[in-house]
Amino acid sequence: MCNKCPEYTIHGRHHHFGWDNSFVPAETVTPGATLEFHCHDSSAGQLTKSSTVKDVETLDFGKINPVSGPIYVEGADPGDALKITVEGFTPSGFGWTANIPGFGLLADQFTDPALTIWDYDPDTLAPALFGKHGRVPLKPFAGTIGCAPAEPGLHSIVPPRRVGGNLDIRDLAAGTTLYLPVEVAGALFSIGDTHAAQGDGEVCGTAIESPMNATITLDLIKDAQLRMPRFTTPGPVTNHLDAKGYEVTTGIGPDLMAGARDAVSQMVDLLCATQGLAAEDAYMLVSTCGDLRISEIVDMPNWVVSFYFPRCVFE
Repeated sequence: MCNKCPEYTIHGRHHHFGWDNSFVPAETVTPGATLEFHCHDSSAGQLTKSSTVKDVETLDFGKINPVSGPIYVEGADPGDALKITVEGFTPSGFGWTANIPGFGLLADQFTDPALTIWDYDPDTLAPALFGKHGRVPLKPFAGTIGCAPAEPGLHSIVPPRRVGGNLDIRDLAAGTTLYLPVEVAGALFSIGDTHAAQGDGEVCGTAIESPMNATITLDLIKDAQLRMPRFTTPGPVTNHLDAKGYEVTTGIGPDLMAGARDAVSQMVDLLCATQGLAAEDAYMLVSTCGDLRISEIVDMPNWVVSFYFPRCVFE
């Protein structure tokens, strides 16, 4: 929820796919303006409450990760930083998580489509039910939040960039302040791909994808010469997960990506064995609430990657 009243509303029809600095702004604002963005889910409405796994098979990837905007911020020039204060979110109560063939950390192990539909309380944000016994703590945030790149033409929305974009950082939640490099006049800021919950890593490629409204204040820091995005959180970032501790699996070896895959694969196996989950369900579940961490990266030739799964989900 958000207590700051927006001065502008950017309706869902003002959305675009991909980044292009020639897009016509949906609104022009002065620094310090607060806006409410109506954000679509990452499927752009292709997946709904009544969707089945068959709908995952027919997703149009030309309509993935729509972002609302862009917003032209007066006075923003290349070399400046856009200061983005995340005021809050108004969730919808509906979400989905999918295994999309060919996408995700373990795409070679999970080749069939799968889909989970979520129904959560948008007012209380009580943990969302998963199956008969699981409860996933919620923490709304925007997965895609960024400015237009300087390079002309249309660029894919999928990879993150130095100007932001598909960052998928769970901690860009209410109260966080994000700073993004500006590469074009006006910054041309857009936001979307809202999530009700996600683990660090978003390992299956999707989180609890959920349409919602996002309230954002845009300000400007002149000549910041920021190389990459940075952000400040208002306090602890895992309080919603910490209460019961964690189950942790590890991957150890000379390749961080292989270590990450090993850690996640072992957690999937552990949940299948201890909770009776199907492997596809365990894979989607850990993507919504489990965290990948680099535990050690100095003791050559082997590094340690850990995967933390919060015990509160099943206790």
